[in-house]
Amino acid sequence: MSDARIRLATVAAEWDELRPRLEPAALDTLSLLLARWRGTTGEAAEHAARHAARLLAEQLPDRFPDGGRLIAAPSRPDARHLGFSADDLAVLVLDGHRMVGPVLGEVRERLLAAPSLDAAEAAGRGCDPYAPVLIRLRGPGGPVRLPAFQFDRDGRVLEVVREVNPLLDADLDPWGAADWWLSPNAWLDEVPARLLGTAAELQVLMAARFLGEGE
Repeated sequence: MSDARIRLATVAAEWDELRPRLEPAALDTLSLLLARWRGTTGEAAEHAARHAARLLAEQLPDRFPDGGRLIAAPSRPDARHLGFSADDLAVLVLDGHRMVGPVLGEVRERLLAAPSLDAAEAAGRGCDPYAPVLIRLRGPGGPVRLPAFQFDRDGRVLEVVREVNPLLDADLDPWGAADWWLSPNAWLDEVPARLLGTAAELQVLMAARFLGEGE
């Protein structure tokens, strides 16, 4: 027997190997169950997690030879497998990106916790939220989140952001670009986003150019 969340976490940890073995219809059902699990609490969430765990056992009988048997007690919220959690599986299936696991999962949470605008808020300020020059992160459930440091008080994209984001390949690697902006930078001796609007703003562009030349 196993904990339902442990089984979900196990599939997240082994996603590259196990994903191709899931039938399309089963993957659709898994998506619905994970969305229900994420959107509810208490018994409803536990019920969805158990159904998802049993579905995975049916699809992957050699990986889960105990079948659909699960422990009687409720799943542990902190249940993990190799540092992966059930929430990581929801991110992989529902959110469409791979910022999961013991390292990238923490980065995901930190970046999503930073001030941001949703697509409607950005559009309401006269900005195209899907412009290639902008960093777009996918929050829980898949909605677009645009880190707020990219905009001035009137909602316009800062000029230095327009110049730096392409250097960071923000359109292809938004999480990496956001992490560069929101993490301490040894070359600048500061978090780059904190220098926007200051006398040191030009140094941010120079640091991004230096990064590109170094590659």
